[in-house]
Amino acid sequence: MPPVERLVPSFAAEPPQEGLPYGRWAQRLEQELLATWAALDTDGEDLGEPGEISWYPDRTWHGRRYVPATSITSGGYELFGYVRFVTGASHDEPMELSAHGDFTEETAERNPEWKLDVCDEVVGAWHGRNGAVAAMTLVWGRPLVGSGRIVTAELGSLTVDQCELIDDRFSLIAPDDYLYELLEIKLWGAKGQELACESLYEPEDQGTGVEGGGSVGTAGGGDAGGEGERL
Repeated sequence: MPPVERLVPSFAAEPPQEGLPYGRWAQRLEQELLATWAALDTDGEDLGEPGEISWYPDRTWHGRRYVPATSITSGGYELFGYVRFVTGASHDEPMELSAHGDFTEETAERNPEWKLDVCDEVVGAWHGRNGAVAAMTLVWGRPLVGSGRIVTAELGSLTVDQCELIDDRFSLIAPDDYLYELLEIKLWGAKGQELACESLYEPEDQGTGVEGGGSVGTAGGGDAGGEGERL
């Protein structure tokens, strides 16, 4: 095959390595997340108490495993975030556990037109040629339409990650806002038919990607936090 004209990080993250958390492992992750959510600056908003935590497939990138989650509060807000830890060469005890979280009032229940319920957070950067930088983005969520089998992340004409649905949930790690192209998330059926397509950006932000950027319209913005755009 001839060389590619454009270098883009594709399928950079490992596929899910474990099932969804349960038992004592889920309790340990829950402690990290609940502490992070309790410390959020809500600007005076009363979010209510966290409800049951929904876990999503794990993804591993640069030696760190990310386990995303969401929870609807008693006040109707959605808490979202992830627990991150360092993985060893074997099945050793995970190290350096830390959590990142945020909240939003934009929920699937308040937006019946949604076909995908998606959260996203920038978790790092990938440096390309001539100073171009891709925002490596953790994306997780669930389809709101039936018959889906697999979810892909697409940057322009390239598929840069994919995840089979696990208990009707998915997680991706993919480059966004790279060389003026923005990430799209697509749901596919068992026969290869496209069932849903969502951008991570509000319509007014489409087409405003800046080469070397990754900050325009992104949800969260990495470890710095910030309320995410929900689609």
